[in-house]
Amino acid sequence: MLEYVKINDLKVGQKINGVYLIKNISVKLTNSNNKKYLDITLSDKTGDINAKLWDLKDDFKNEFLENSLVYVKGSILSWQNTLQLKLESISNDFDKENIDISDYVQCAPIDTNLMFDELYEFVSSFSNEDIKNILLEILKIKKDKLLYYPAAKSNHHSIKGGLLYHILSMIKLGESIGNLYPIINKELLFAGIILHDIEKTEEMTSSDLGIVSTYTVEGQMLSHLIQGITLVDRVSNKVNASNEIRMLLQHMILSHHYEPEYGSPIKPMIIEAELLHYIDVIDARMYDMKKILDNLEEGSFSERIFSLNNRKIYKPKF
Repeated sequence: MLEYVKINDLKVGQKINGVYLIKNISVKLTNSNNKKYLDITLSDKTGDINAKLWDLKDDFKNEFLENSLVYVKGSILSWQNTLQLKLESISNDFDKENIDISDYVQCAPIDTNLMFDELYEFVSSFSNEDIKNILLEILKIKKDKLLYYPAAKSNHHSIKGGLLYHILSMIKLGESIGNLYPIINKELLFAGIILHDIEKTEEMTSSDLGIVSTYTVEGQMLSHLIQGITLVDRVSNKVNASNEIRMLLQHMILSHHYEPEYGSPIKPMIIEAELLHYIDVIDARMYDMKKILDNLEEGSFSERIFSLNNRKIYKPKF
């Protein structure tokens, strides 16, 4: 009998007997004796948990697919202060009739249709006609994908509607910071926020569940930065925007990763682009840190987190 327990309700020592969604899966080898094991990220709408199936047979062939539901049995343990599922078995054979797929997909905490309407209305109030026309046209082009696309494959805001949620969170942060520095052109800053990751909708291939399966060929060859400046160029021509507005928006997209090793060939040369970079970093890191802290015991450290510069995160007791 299936006994589905939400991932954020799991406790150390608990026995699991239910259905979860495979987010990532791979066959790996142990460091000690080169034995095969299955390394899986299982998920539902409340979170993720790493699972291991040890001691696979040498002839084991992986029949389980990412973005598919599986029935698992096992027990919850703690590994480096993080919950982990030690699997006893995993199977594709289970009763699918009473499964509600909405239980298994992590979503932005706000309905994406409401978020899109809020963003579209916000942009419609802009006073700079060139910026407004470029953004409104791009939002029309991207609407369908923005309703479900994540902001990343596995790091910050890698949830259904995560890209739109990331944009709106950054706008709210930008509004607050912009009030401190009157020199900032807020509409230019907001435009950079909306556009900086907009072409992740072309860089990655996502299901309508908001789960990324792969990066596109063009995405790997060009990245969302180059795809983004190309999009702005195309739309600027269509709405007959000024060359300077086009250039400033493209510069913000191209420089927002800041460092060459992260994809930016040039650092910010305008104040709005400088601020865009740090707002992006703040929102991404706060999201990742909250996600870690939500699954961490008080008074303990997380394992080292690659997306946070390989740092451990501590959860205070108070």
